[in-house]
Amino acid sequence: MMVRDLVLFMLLVTVIAPILLYTYRLGSFNFSSSRDEFLEDFSSFTLSSHSEHLNILPHESSRILKEPVGTVYSNNTAHPEPDASAVEQNSTDVQGSAHDLQLPESREHKSTRALSTTNENVSSIGENHIRQITDPLRQLNLSKGIPVQSGTERVKERKRVQQSIQSTDKVRKARESSKSENDDEEAAAPNTRVQYLKDQLVQAKVYLSLSATRNNVHFIRQLRQRMKEIQRILGRANKDSELPRDAQEKLRAMDQILTRGKQIQDNCALIIKKVRAMLQSTEDQLRVHKKQALFLSQLTAKTLPKGLHCLPLRLTTEYYSLNYSKQPFPNQEKLEDSSLYHYALFSDNVLAAAVVVNSTIAHAKDASKHVFHIVTDQLNYAAMRMWFLVNFPGKATIQVQSIEEFSWLNSSYSPVLKQLGSPSAKNYYFKSHRAHSDSNMKFRNPKYLSILNHLRFYLPEIFPKLKKVLFLDDDIVVQKDLTGLWSLDLKGNVNGAVETCGESFHRFDKYLNFSNELISKNFDPRACGWAYGMNIFDLEEWKRQNITDIYHTWQKLNHDRQLWKLGTLPPGLITFWKRTHPLDRSWHVLGLGYNPSVNQKEIERAAVVHYNGNMKPWLEIAIPRYRNYWMKYVDFDHEYLRQCNINP
Repeated sequence: MMVRDLVLFMLLVTVIAPILLYTYRLGSFNFSSSRDEFLEDFSSFTLSSHSEHLNILPHESSRILKEPVGTVYSNNTAHPEPDASAVEQNSTDVQGSAHDLQLPESREHKSTRALSTTNENVSSIGENHIRQITDPLRQLNLSKGIPVQSGTERVKERKRVQQSIQSTDKVRKARESSKSENDDEEAAAPNTRVQYLKDQLVQAKVYLSLSATRNNVHFIRQLRQRMKEIQRILGRANKDSELPRDAQEKLRAMDQILTRGKQIQDNCALIIKKVRAMLQSTEDQLRVHKKQALFLSQLTAKTLPKGLHCLPLRLTTEYYSLNYSKQPFPNQEKLEDSSLYHYALFSDNVLAAAVVVNSTIAHAKDASKHVFHIVTDQLNYAAMRMWFLVNFPGKATIQVQSIEEFSWLNSSYSPVLKQLGSPSAKNYYFKSHRAHSDSNMKFRNPKYLSILNHLRFYLPEIFPKLKKVLFLDDDIVVQKDLTGLWSLDLKGNVNGAVETCGESFHRFDKYLNFSNELISKNFDPRACGWAYGMNIFDLEEWKRQNITDIYHTWQKLNHDRQLWKLGTLPPGLITFWKRTHPLDRSWHVLGLGYNPSVNQKEIERAAVVHYNGNMKPWLEIAIPRYRNYWMKYVDFDHEYLRQCNINP
C-alpha cells in the first residue's frame, strides 16, 4: 500500500505536474510580441558595415500608383478610407495620432497600414512613423479580440489593388484609343455614306442597262423606285451630317435590291464591259461641258452687262441734248506741268474709269496736284466727257481725249494697226473654224482688236512734255497714296513694275515661243515676268533708249504670230527686256479677277489691287469676296446709275 502511494506520488510529480505547468505557460505566451521582435531584429540586419533598415515588403516600381491607406474599423461599419497623404505626415501629426490612442473605449480605433517607397531615406523615416501608430493599435486590437491582417494577407491585398488599378487604366486607355480612332476615321471620311449612296446609283444604272435584268419587270420596277428614293436623299445632302434619318434604311433597301440584281445577272465580264462604256461616255460628256463652260466664260468676259451698255448711251444723249460739248474742263493749264503727278488711263468703260479716278483721289494727300489723262475711243468719247463734267473729282485735273485726235497714229506708222486690219487677223477673230484648240479662245477677245490696248507703247508721243507718267489699267482700285512712285530711282530703267515670277507660269517661257530661234537666242526662258496695270514710266529715258522703235521692230517680226500670240504683255516683256526696275510687291497685288485665294493681308497692305482676269468686278461672274473693294467707290444712288438699273 505504501509502495502504491509512493508510485502515484512520483507520477504526479514527474508527469502530471510538468504537463499542467507547460499548459499554463503556453497560454500566457505572446506570439505577436515575439514576431515583432523578430521583425525588428531582422529589419535592423547589418551587412558590410551599413546599418540600414531593410524593407520586408516587395519593392514597388515608382511608376505604379501607391496603394491607398487601408483601415480596419472596430465596429465593422463602412467608413470612407482616409487620404493616402496620411502616409507622409510629419512627426507632429504622428505624435498627435499616438496621443489619440489614449482616448476612452467609446472612441473608434483604427489600424493604418502604408506601403513603403523605394527611396531609402523616406523608407527609413516613414517606417518609424508607421510603427509608432501601428504597434499600439495592434496591441489594442489584440486585447479586444479584433483580427489583424498578417503580412502575407497585406501583400496579397496590395497586389489585388494594384491589379485592379492597372486593369482600370487599361480599360480607360483602350476606350480613349478607340474614341480617337473613331474620330480620325470620321475626320478622314466625313462623307462615307453619301459616297456609298452615289456608288449604289451607279450600280443601279448598270443593272438597268443589262438585258438579263431589264427583262425582269418586277425587279426593274423596284430598282427604279429605290433609285428615286436615293436621288431624293442625295438631292438634299452633300455630306453625311445632312442626310435624313431614314437614309440608313434606304441604303439597306437598295443593297437588297442590288443583291437580287447580282443573282439575276452574274456575268462579271458583261458588267465590267458596261461600266467601261459608261465611264467613256461620262468622260466625253465632261469634255463637252468643259468646252461649253470655257466658251460661256469667254463670252461673258467679252459682253457688257445691260446696265453698263445703257450708261454710255444715256450719257451721250444728255451730252448733246444739254449742250455739254462746248463746256471745257477746269485747270487745263496743269496738263503739261511736269512737276505734278500725271496718270495715263486708256479705257472705253465709263464706270471703271470713274472708280480708278475716285479711288486715287480718295487716298491722295493733295488732290490738286493730280492730273488724269483719259483716252477713249470715238464711240465712248461723249459719254466719258459727260460723266466727268457732271461728276468732277474735286480739286484734281481731268483731261478726256479721243484716239481719233492722234493723227500721227496710223497704219503706216504703227505696225500693230496694220496687222489688226489684215485679213489673217480678221479670220483669226471671226472665223470659228480656224480655232482648233481651246487655248486660243482667250486670245480672240475683241479688246485685242482695239488700239486702246496698244497705246501704252506710245506714251512719249501722247505726252511729249511730261517726264514721268503712271500708267493705270481700268480694272484696278487704288488703296493708298501713290505719289511716292514719282520719287523712286529707276536706276536708268524705263519701266517700274512689280514682278510676278512667284509662280512658274509667270515666266518668259509661258508667254513667248522659245522654239523659235529668234526668241531663244535673245531671251532667257526662266526670266521673271512683270505685270501691266500699274507702271511708272520714265519718258525721258524712254526717248533716250528709243523704246518705241524697239517695239515696232519686234511687232514687224511677229506679223505671222509665230513669236507670241496676241496681247500686250508679250511684246512688253520683249520691249522692256533688261529695262524694267522691280518694285516692291506691296505696290501692286494681282489676281482678283481669277484667283479666289489671294492672301487677305496682301490685299489690305497693297497700294493697288488689280482685277486681272475674266472675273471683272462689274460683271456678275466677279469673285464675291473681292467685289466690295471696287463697289465702295461707286455711287449707286446716282441718277444715271438708277436710270440704267445698275445695282450693287
